[in-house]
Amino acid sequence: MIGGSGFLGRAVTRQARLAGHRVTATYHVSGPADDGPDWRPLDIRHRADVLALAVDVRPDAVVNAAYRQSDWETTADGGAHVALAAAAAGARLVHVSSDAVFSGAAPAYDETARPDPVSPYGAAKAAAETAVRAIALGAVIARTSLIVGDHGNSPHERLVHALAAGTAPGVLYTDNVRCPVHVTDLARALLELAAGGPAGVRHVAGPDAVSRYELGLLIARRDGLDEAALPAGRCAGTGRAGPLDVQLDCAATQARLATRLRGAREFLGPAAG
Repeated sequence: MIGGSGFLGRAVTRQARLAGHRVTATYHVSGPADDGPDWRPLDIRHRADVLALAVDVRPDAVVNAAYRQSDWETTADGGAHVALAAAAAGARLVHVSSDAVFSGAAPAYDETARPDPVSPYGAAKAAAETAVRAIALGAVIARTSLIVGDHGNSPHERLVHALAAGTAPGVLYTDNVRCPVHVTDLARALLELAAGGPAGVRHVAGPDAVSRYELGLLIARRDGLDEAALPAGRCAGTGRAGPLDVQLDCAATQARLATRLRGAREFLGPAAG
């Protein structure tokens, strides 16, 4: 598990161990306190280090969830380095990508859509996809969207809590739309994709298209926060880099998966609690 200390990485590691797999997970700065996985330090910007780890571990499958939004070398070059290492080890690669590879100009994007990024992060993710396809022929590229959890651990949940408490500046955009996915659903789906099936692009997100403001309201209701304290605003016209409305069509991938990808209105709704 590359990027095992991150929010998604920890969930994938946890689900893999629950399924009985032996897990080696990497961290960049400091390893989590969880002593279950075999934790290894790794900076994926260094190709030789990534190759050395793959040769040492000889994994059956590699899930790469490592990225840094403002760092091309980690997101783009690092993705290529992981693909080279997976190919050298003969491992199946599941490379986690993002809906940021799209501009939002289309009403929705299925797996056949060509990337047309409008932000540096989206461009880095698209470049990594190109490298993965060229290097690791049996790889899966799993594009996802906003990732949410149960206990306020995701970046968006932390932001909503901070905004509700008045401890952070900013607003939740009413015109910035995504298809959020629950971190456990996503982790289980990635492990399914790692276990086998056709290579290629897969879209792994929830079926509900919601704005960041609506998502904030859902989180506030679940967590008992003051909804009225959440500031709303529009992203259009702010000069912020990135697409406004990106909706991933996941129907083809969902039809192949045993894991059901729930929508945000379901996993954040009253019945979920």
